[in-house]
Amino acid sequence: MAQAKSPGGAAPAPSIPVDYRTIDRVSGPLLFVREVENAAYGEIVEISLPDGTRRQGQVLDSRKGLAIVQVFGPTMGMNVTDTSVKFLGEVARLPVSRDMLGRVFTGLGEPRDGGPPIVSDTRLEIVGNAMNPYSREEPSEFIQTGLSNIDVMNTLVRGQKLPIFSGAGLPHNQVAAQIVRQAKLRDSSESFAVIFAAMGITSEEANFFLKEFETTGALERTVVFLNLSSDPSMERVVTPRMALTTAEYLAYECDMHILVVLTDMTNYCEALREIASAREEVPGRRGYPGYLYTDLATLYERAGKIHGRKGSITQLPILTMPADDITHPIPDLTGYITEGQIVASRDLQRRGVYPPVDVLTSLSRLMNQGIGKGRTREDHRGVADQLYASYATGKDQRALSAIVGEESLSATDRIYLKIADRFENEFVNQRPDEERSIDQSLAIAWEILSELPESELKRIKPEFIAKYRKAPAA
Repeated sequence: MAQAKSPGGAAPAPSIPVDYRTIDRVSGPLLFVREVENAAYGEIVEISLPDGTRRQGQVLDSRKGLAIVQVFGPTMGMNVTDTSVKFLGEVARLPVSRDMLGRVFTGLGEPRDGGPPIVSDTRLEIVGNAMNPYSREEPSEFIQTGLSNIDVMNTLVRGQKLPIFSGAGLPHNQVAAQIVRQAKLRDSSESFAVIFAAMGITSEEANFFLKEFETTGALERTVVFLNLSSDPSMERVVTPRMALTTAEYLAYECDMHILVVLTDMTNYCEALREIASAREEVPGRRGYPGYLYTDLATLYERAGKIHGRKGSITQLPILTMPADDITHPIPDLTGYITEGQIVASRDLQRRGVYPPVDVLTSLSRLMNQGIGKGRTREDHRGVADQLYASYATGKDQRALSAIVGEESLSATDRIYLKIADRFENEFVNQRPDEERSIDQSLAIAWEILSELPESELKRIKPEFIAKYRKAPAA
């Protein structure tokens, strides 16, 4: 706890929080407080405004008696003479309980649904604890999302962090809501829940998510944290940590398997940039702080499985790439930390394909560990490889036919051209309310691949061809 020393008196006992009236200046969302000894990083403070209003904040930095406090809320009405700051001597904690399932909270963990506050003896630090790499267990189980392009081509594995790279105007919110509704484990006897955290979204988007979750019954197994665009941007820095703290409790204390959906990480990074600018830090790439990679890693690395624990945490962060630039610092650094990415395609979206996922630029690095016999199906890997190869060839033929005409292509090339069209329109494309099991998705894949002569199925084992392939239509 910070030991208080008022400008004209002796230092009081360290166990008693004391009001400081030594605010040097207010800069954006930050307060700079002088003559503070031993303020701890992350320590929670209580701020009393001249009109009696109280707000909370958190210590971002402390050096040479100067404490920099991040305010959770607007700084309007604060001045350097009549505003007091009390250092409470503890870091931010969240009361956690299984009763959080089915509830909606603000980005700071306060009830947003009109229900009572969570009362629990268990209060966890929101910064979490670093997961020892030695204690990590290798991800190896399949999570079914009901979307063919993810389940078959970019499989989500329990304990993985697999981001969705989208763009402004693309239906990532609709995809996120559909995944929250449909995600499930193959073994229905295992406990499964979803933590959904939204940062900087509009009221219209928030209403869309809540209506989707309530009308479909998904809210019963979901914990929702909502930070609106009208809420303080500083709240966005706390929101994902609230969500992940809840996930850690449900996973490692309640033995549940948790899927965490975070949207939109771009808004989170913008809030970090705002804080860095207010602190007058030397900017890094595109004005973002130089520690952006480290900060993102403290969030993403909270996913995983731990030896000896039954539960797991899987992350599905969603971010909108500014100007659709995949080399922008946010998607670029995210890609270094996570185990693959699912990339949305504006071209597919223009052609009416939903979800508009470009499978050729998407990748799940842990896919092989979650598929195959006993997990999905024995032919899964071969079918996915054959679809990739056939679709890539078909797109090449599509580009060629635009130049020389389809009549100039060989009979086999025209088959690949047809496969590319069927792959987009029948396999990738599905209704927003359509949920496909992994067996249904693989059946559609085999239906498309039946267009090819058996001699072209070079990536699938002959025994699987004999077992699963349907005869091509006459």
